[in-house]
Amino acid sequence: MATTAQFPTSIRPFHVEIPDERLADLRSRIAATRWPSAELVNDSSQGVQSKMLQKLARYWEKEHDWRRVEKKLNALPQFSTTIDGLEIHFIHVKSRHKDAMPLIITHGWPGSVIEMLNVIAPLTDPTAYGGDAHEAFDLVLPSLPGFGFSGQPTELGWNPGRVARAWAELMKLLGYTRYVAQGGDIGANVTDELARLAPVGLAGIHLNFLSAFPFEVGAALFGGLLPAGLFKRVVIAVLAAHAEKKEPVALDALAALFRRGYFVEMPEHPQTIGYALTDTPIGLAAWMLDHDKDSYENISRGFLDGNVTGSLTPEQVVDNISLYWLTNTAASSARLYWENFRATFEAIAAGKKPAKLSVPVAFTVFPSEIFQAPRSWAEKVYPNLIYFNEAEKGGHFAAWEEPEIFARELRAAFSSVR
Repeated sequence: MATTAQFPTSIRPFHVEIPDERLADLRSRIAATRWPSAELVNDSSQGVQSKMLQKLARYWEKEHDWRRVEKKLNALPQFSTTIDGLEIHFIHVKSRHKDAMPLIITHGWPGSVIEMLNVIAPLTDPTAYGGDAHEAFDLVLPSLPGFGFSGQPTELGWNPGRVARAWAELMKLLGYTRYVAQGGDIGANVTDELARLAPVGLAGIHLNFLSAFPFEVGAALFGGLLPAGLFKRVVIAVLAAHAEKKEPVALDALAALFRRGYFVEMPEHPQTIGYALTDTPIGLAAWMLDHDKDSYENISRGFLDGNVTGSLTPEQVVDNISLYWLTNTAASSARLYWENFRATFEAIAAGKKPAKLSVPVAFTVFPSEIFQAPRSWAEKVYPNLIYFNEAEKGGHFAAWEEPEIFARELRAAFSSVR
């Protein structure tokens, strides 16, 4: 059974209990939804489809049990502490196995600690999932600033670099002198920054999303307004000497990502979308579901015909959307993208290059990820690449969709740094 350590008094136990009136308000808002006319196509090319979203709405209003979510969260060791003037919520589960490796995992958007709950058991108790006792981890699962139960920043500057500094302080507060870190989505940005910060004790990182790119790719993405076709030709020409066959495909997918709605609007005007997403739960759900084609189709099948992909069940999908709604974090979570792009553009304008990275880096490509990062890109960005693997299945929300595969990848990735 998982245990918790004795912590400094600055770390306080945390308990979730949403007032009944807030849950009643949520249900009444769902019931009063003003629906747009249905899309004019038979696919998702115009966005989230009416039939699926109406099924989600009925389930959310009539069947979903938030108290069950609270019970699940409150059964775990949850804490909060103040770092750099901001309240940070985190789950901390220690393995029953001796000498477990401390591991801090950073979720992304539109995820939360909810998407990480299914990896707790396989990571802390590997012997029950085909692993060995010496592969166990002690887990720290924080909520990003502005997400879930963590505080919402009231000043500028909470970009991934600042979050990384907070994570280093959190691990220090917990008494960890040697640990590893993992991240996907914008959590990969935080984990990358943590590695570049190289705090004492950080032994390595694992990523399942490439948030840092080779210089040539980054320059084309952020430094110019090249049409997609010209963008691809220019960058391929630069990388041609050592190009993988996968690079052209990855470039197309990466260029498409930078044109996706959420990836444009949240870095540009998070407050604008915040007004709508804070006022209508169904609008919030649609915005969160319209993330990438693969995850949307997986979630849609789960609601329409019960064909669930991995652990991405309708119940857990609504658990996660409810967390955003009940904590009123639609706008504050979107601001992290604004902060991230602002920091990136300022660094480029100042001619500032990323700090050199000496920390060991491991990387897993999941086959249904938004873009397939070629090994050549990972090696250019991370010269100290100690592990690279292509998993057999899983997508952008790898820990959520395929928790056992995700856990297996982390056990393999960090085997050489234990």
